[in-house]
Amino acid sequence: MRLAFCGNDNALAYNISAGVLRNVCFVDALNLVPHVFLLFITFPILFIGWGSQSSKVQIHHNTWLHFPGHNLRWILTFTLLFVHVCEIAEGIVSDTQMKSRHLHLFLPAIMGFVAATVSIVYYHNIETSNFPKLLLALFLYWIMAFVTKTIKLVRYCQDGVSFSQLRFCITGIMVILYGLLMAVEINVIRVRRYVFFMNPQKVKPPEDLQDLGVRFLQPFVNLLSKATYWWMNTLIISAHKKPVDLKAIGKLPIAMRALTNYVCLKEAYEEQKKKVADQPNRSPSIWLAMYSAFGRPILLSSTFRYLADLLGFAGPLCISGIVQGFQNTTNNTNTTGKMKDPPNSYLSSEEFLRNVYVLAVLLFLALILQRTFLQASYYVTTETGINLRGALLAMIYNKILRLSTSNLSMGEMTLGQINNLVAIETNQLMWFLFLCPNLWAMPVQIIMGVILLYNLLGVSALVGAAVIVLLAPMQYFIATKLAEAQKSTLDYSTERLKKTNEILKGIKLLKLYAWEHIFRTSVEETRMKELTSLKTFALHTSLSIFMNAAIPIAAVLATFVTYAYTNDKPLQPAQAFASLSLFHILVTPLFLLSTVVRFAVKAIISVQKLNEFLLSDEIGDDSWRGGDGSVAYESCKKHTGLHTKAINRRQPLRYQLESYEQPTRKQMRPVETDDIAIKVTNGYFSWGSGLATLSNINIRIPTGQMTMIVGQVGCGKSSLLLAILGEMQTLEGKVHWSNVNETEPSFEASRSRNRYSVAYAAQKPWLLNATVEENIIFGSPFNKQRYKAVTDACSLQPDIDLLPFGDQTEIGERGINLSGGQRQRICVARALYQNTNIVFLDDPFSALDIHLSDHLMQEGILKFLQEDKRTLVLVTHKLQYLPHADWIIAMKDGMVLREGTLKDIQNKDIELYEHWKTLMNRQDQELEKDMEADQTTLERKTLRRAMYPRESKSQLEDEDEEEEEEEDEDDNMSTVLRLRTKMPWKTCWRYLTSGGFFLLFLMIFSKLLKHSVIVAIDYWLATWTSMDNGNEVRNIDNANSTNKTSHVAVFSTLSGAGIVLCLITSLTVEWMGLTAAKNLHHNLLNKIILGPIRFFDTTPLGLILNRFSADTNIIDQHIPPTLESLTRSTLLCLSAIGMISYATPWFLVALVPLGIAFYFIQKYFRVASKDLQELDDSTQLPLLCHFSETAEGLTTIRAFRHEARFKQRMLELTDTNNIAYLFLSAANRWLEVRTDYLGACIVLTAAVTSITEGPNSGFVGLGLLYALTITNYLNWVVRNLADLEVQMGAVKKVHSLLNMESENYDGYLDPSQVPKDWPQEGEIKIENLCVRYENNLKPVLKHVKAYIKPGQKVGICGRTGSGKSSLSLAFFRMVDIFDGRIVIDGIDISKLPLHTLRSRLSIILQDPILFSGSIRFNLDPECKCTDDRLWEALEIAQLKNMVKSLPGGLDAMVTEGGENFSVGQRQLFCLARAFVRKSSILIMDEATASIDMATENILQKVVMTAFADRTVVTIAHRVHTILTADLVIVMKRGNILEYDTPENLLSQEDGIFASFVRADM
Repeated sequence: MRLAFCGNDNALAYNISAGVLRNVCFVDALNLVPHVFLLFITFPILFIGWGSQSSKVQIHHNTWLHFPGHNLRWILTFTLLFVHVCEIAEGIVSDTQMKSRHLHLFLPAIMGFVAATVSIVYYHNIETSNFPKLLLALFLYWIMAFVTKTIKLVRYCQDGVSFSQLRFCITGIMVILYGLLMAVEINVIRVRRYVFFMNPQKVKPPEDLQDLGVRFLQPFVNLLSKATYWWMNTLIISAHKKPVDLKAIGKLPIAMRALTNYVCLKEAYEEQKKKVADQPNRSPSIWLAMYSAFGRPILLSSTFRYLADLLGFAGPLCISGIVQGFQNTTNNTNTTGKMKDPPNSYLSSEEFLRNVYVLAVLLFLALILQRTFLQASYYVTTETGINLRGALLAMIYNKILRLSTSNLSMGEMTLGQINNLVAIETNQLMWFLFLCPNLWAMPVQIIMGVILLYNLLGVSALVGAAVIVLLAPMQYFIATKLAEAQKSTLDYSTERLKKTNEILKGIKLLKLYAWEHIFRTSVEETRMKELTSLKTFALHTSLSIFMNAAIPIAAVLATFVTYAYTNDKPLQPAQAFASLSLFHILVTPLFLLSTVVRFAVKAIISVQKLNEFLLSDEIGDDSWRGGDGSVAYESCKKHTGLHTKAINRRQPLRYQLESYEQPTRKQMRPVETDDIAIKVTNGYFSWGSGLATLSNINIRIPTGQMTMIVGQVGCGKSSLLLAILGEMQTLEGKVHWSNVNETEPSFEASRSRNRYSVAYAAQKPWLLNATVEENIIFGSPFNKQRYKAVTDACSLQPDIDLLPFGDQTEIGERGINLSGGQRQRICVARALYQNTNIVFLDDPFSALDIHLSDHLMQEGILKFLQEDKRTLVLVTHKLQYLPHADWIIAMKDGMVLREGTLKDIQNKDIELYEHWKTLMNRQDQELEKDMEADQTTLERKTLRRAMYPRESKSQLEDEDEEEEEEEDEDDNMSTVLRLRTKMPWKTCWRYLTSGGFFLLFLMIFSKLLKHSVIVAIDYWLATWTSMDNGNEVRNIDNANSTNKTSHVAVFSTLSGAGIVLCLITSLTVEWMGLTAAKNLHHNLLNKIILGPIRFFDTTPLGLILNRFSADTNIIDQHIPPTLESLTRSTLLCLSAIGMISYATPWFLVALVPLGIAFYFIQKYFRVASKDLQELDDSTQLPLLCHFSETAEGLTTIRAFRHEARFKQRMLELTDTNNIAYLFLSAANRWLEVRTDYLGACIVLTAAVTSITEGPNSGFVGLGLLYALTITNYLNWVVRNLADLEVQMGAVKKVHSLLNMESENYDGYLDPSQVPKDWPQEGEIKIENLCVRYENNLKPVLKHVKAYIKPGQKVGICGRTGSGKSSLSLAFFRMVDIFDGRIVIDGIDISKLPLHTLRSRLSIILQDPILFSGSIRFNLDPECKCTDDRLWEALEIAQLKNMVKSLPGGLDAMVTEGGENFSVGQRQLFCLARAFVRKSSILIMDEATASIDMATENILQKVVMTAFADRTVVTIAHRVHTILTADLVIVMKRGNILEYDTPENLLSQEDGIFASFVRADM
């Protein structure tokens, strides 16, 4: 048939005798004109525009802005497009009922669709280049389209076309839409005045977009890009080329920054406070504050959620319509419909909706809309949650800075509680916000679902619903059990970690004493307990998964069986599949509900805790010390342009914070004399208990002089400093601070010193997790000379030189741990460096030895501070420095005993002066001893030991890092891409096989079987319902009933099998995960404990501990559920695709492009997601650290007046973490939108193919049902894949340790061949010994020869690194002996099994190591000795009386690391331990290095008496300890230089030993 615009079956088509506008066809043609006009005008402009755009590489978003009515225009255009689609469909459907083609029915509509699309593209381009003049074209188009449509509508009215006809409705709607768009266009002209006005308005883009650092564009892009996250494409694709770092994600837009949200929340909270101000028993409600600050986005999100839920029901309804329509068409093929005549060719809406293809397209559109709304709802809640968390963190932080010190010290508010608030409670609230729209959306969804089910199936639907509702509380029960199991698991794993940590810290001792196995079993025992509670955890997890899978099957079974027996009509496919799909919809909210309720309960508790915290005591307002940095943001009570005015980008945030927070400075109080810096009158101060800790304090501190505060321990010296700083509660009295700077004439001079800040070094040193330099400078400007002077005064330079990166080395939690003295010196250096008038040093000498104290006193205090004329207050116990003091305050029992100069005291209080003199003499004697015990060198030595491994690049850095290094070497892009996109299949395989092959096979088999059964259930339903409909002719009841019974029986059997299989699979996965976790940890522990000592020297302890903590935790708890979810969703998708392809093979053809798209989406997403997840994790740690650091160093921060700087840092860290999290959630939305749209395409293709090709109505329903489930599970496949990839990193790290070499424990001799009492004599021959630490390193001992007679006392000395310690290790074969041998009592030690060798020798190490447990356990872990033997050992070590006085005697507890004993006592315990092991050879490795003289004398005595008959090899740190030895060996660089008795060696004047002794005297 020939094509004609008006059709060629009607002669009157082109007749215009009744007037041009009376002809329908002409009116349709007239409708084409505006569309064609628009296309002609805009195409050239778009082409020119695009051409010029592509020439600029990337048009940056700094010209973007939204014209007025932006969102409205997008919504109207989308509605217009939808109506156009309806018009096209209506035209085509009408056209199929004509005798010939009538193009005028659908051609104008198609052109209209194209024109509407072009209009929005055109608008978008004009908007992003901010050139509104070109909008005139659109304005004209809207007018023309409006006019032509109106003509058409009028024409229909004249013809008497009624509302029931679809075409009339469509035209009417279009007139309205075009009219509204015209109005939007007029509004743009009115606001922007770009035409018809003299002065066009200049508008700049939003501030964020002018700042190139902002990369998060969600708030600024157009609606389409917002809905589909199109703007994320660049980031996600670039992640392929190079990893996403903090630079790539930029900074947060202003509206999302913590400061902005803090101001909102703070104001809302203050409002609440005002409301309850007059009711003392009510506390302000955080809930209401949160609602008033963040209520609007939550409402918006809930609206989206409701829309999505309602659209969700389109699925089942369309399925039922399509199946019904399909059934009717197959039944009515014989009665062919007659063709209609042109005049009455108007379709009614009902007829239109009966068309199956129309339904398929509607289903597709509904799905796309539903998914868009759902993702929008998720995004809005996520963003609000993040904003809330930022605001809460800022509130908590501000509160921490104002907490009263007594709260922290009296334990009302512990650091742990504060850390929990930050790490747990804020996150709980954030998660609650994410889930809260569910709270009100779910009940609606459930009610709607039940109503629809009732409509479809009648009463039997209620049976199924009842099954679901009754079983849902089970979920809640399981969820609470899960939480309990998790808690107990956590307790056990903490205990296990504590034990592991002890093992790693004392590994050297364990190996030397051959005690590895004892400690290993102790860890294994704890691990078994942990595994038991993990088992309950796994059981409940698998039950929960089982419930999720089994309940829908049970509900469907109950419903259909009831229906089959209660209704006379057979079950229709349309009913069956629509109700199946409804059940799927219903199950989700019922299960989520239990989770949401649990989160709601947690959130309520969190809010209570937060409220308690926010209402706890604050520190007094110390306005006498100048501007107080902690008053709330008074100055910004909502003035309209808060975001633009208050937060001005040109200035860094810190200044704005200060300008917010500084109230007007109060007038300083006048002080009588100018030379007093601080004066306390009649002061009574307390630590918040109401009892005065300090009473009747009247003191003055003179300006520019040194004041010393002395007194016994606990007499309130430190408290006095804190009272002056305003940290204590003032019961009565006043502290006056004089306004020092008024006397200085020049303005510059007064500006240069921070007026009201006090440089304060606390007694307990407090360091930041930052570099050494940052710790000393502490936010002041860097001045090289000053910095050098300060580090020299505190003698820090030698320590800095030892650090791997000098003063740029990170210290603190994440860096290197320094000793107490080093930490204290850094704190003193910080106080000296600060440019403040007043310096408070609280006992700065306590952890320093005498040399350092003197140096600090001379260089730092007398020289550096006095030159600067700074006022110094010094608390000290070292009375020998009293003569240097200008003013002395003596304290006793919280009162001032005396105050004045040393002369005053000498004249007035002779008794006190004499008392001091005797104390000073005693200190002098100790001094002499101290001169010998040089603590600093020791500290530096330990530091060097800690550093030395870092110098030799550890071979065992993570495999990942090695990979990255390789990548850097060859910058060949393709290899990098391959590495970044490859799934770690090898690691996955390792993980799966470590659970055992049997379980692996069982898991795979049961999974496949379960999914086949589930498919079989639905397949059976399809055949059952289709069969019943085919046999409507039969009216033999009995045949029908037997038929029914057999169908029901098969259906029930399959469902039962499905439910059982669900249970089995969920159990096997968890069981396999547990076995894998158990085996991996067991192997890891064995490997580590038996590893060579060199490995522990070269690998940082934290790295090994991480394998046992974080990685083991991931393997225990996170991988199994991820694996389960991944296999489940993948198999569901595969079985669905298989089912659809089985019903309609043509579907496979359409699947190919969809499959390719899916592959690329997941490939790109996985890489970006991994990077963003790492960023989120890595930015979280510094934030938490910053909070705990602040809480610990509160007094210091407040004394220095650095609150604003720390707040600023906190805001930066919060924003950094939030932006990472925002991007992560935006990436998840990006993925979900894409996979959901793919799913919608699958539904569309499945619908179309099954309608055209389907075998029977049952299979059409089945295909559609499965296509709908795919949409739900596609994104889970990708998300789980990405998660699994990240989690497999843990397995990989554990495996990298499992490939380590173990020590060779077997010897050539069998343990039984070694005599029981070997070594009896203790004779040692060292023959030509060569030792190295590893095959690839240089030898540390070269051809050493020596002979030691039984019972001889031998001393070995030499400079650091001369190989003396290596020699002691060689006796135990801790190092590689590659040449020569050591023979002890006639047996070559290299032939012995290691365990035998090490258990027969004794050693005392330099660092005394004790383990947590009883004293008995520390002396004799193997429990071989009698109590008498232990007491004897303690008596020899002079510890018997001390141990007897302890509760429990030998069973008294030792805390971790032996902290409850002094270093000297610990060393004596080690001596006792060596004595308990009755070995004839004792090796002392610098055992006296870290102890005081008294203990050292005891040790020496014991060695001479108790070990008289044993061979003792002493490695000497201080030469005088070996002057009494029988033989002295002097070593240098691995060789023996001198070998003789000490007397002979001393007689050689130029000998090395003699020079050592002279230096040591």
